Amino acid sequence: MRNKKVLAHFEPKLSRLIDANLNRLKEGIRVIEDIYRYIYDDKSISSKLKYLRHLCNLPFYEKLIEQRDIKEDVLKQTIKSEEKREDIKALIIANFKRAQESSRVLEESLKLIDTESAEKFKKIRYDLYDIEKEALSKIK
Repeated sequence: MRNKKVLAHFEPKLSRLIDANLNRLKEGIRVIEDIYRYIYDDKSISSKLKYLRHLCNLPFYEKLIEQRDIKEDVLKQTIKSEEKREDIKALIIANFKRAQESSRVLEESLKLIDTESAEKFKKIRYDLYDIEKEALSKIK
């Protein structure tokens, strides 16, 4: 960690932001990974996603959990556009976008405290863009 003073200054809010986006990133990747594993039997795509999902960790994860506050999340209710997906492709796209957006939030927020981790999540985001292109090209 580069700047413990900054982390202490932003806690617990910054920790909540990082925790929520780390969970969202892993969950989005897992949904796509399982679709390509169990529905499409695609070892290549599912293995790439599994590898990325396992990269999604932080050395101060336990500190993040301490600040988790689901009860006070002002947007935890499902919105109409999240209630239904048209088909499996829409489900895949929604989860790629969820993962990409979360990795961007992690990249930016971690620049405040841990530039090495910020760079890791930037790479994950770009890898997700590449895998998305490959994965969607396999769907008819």
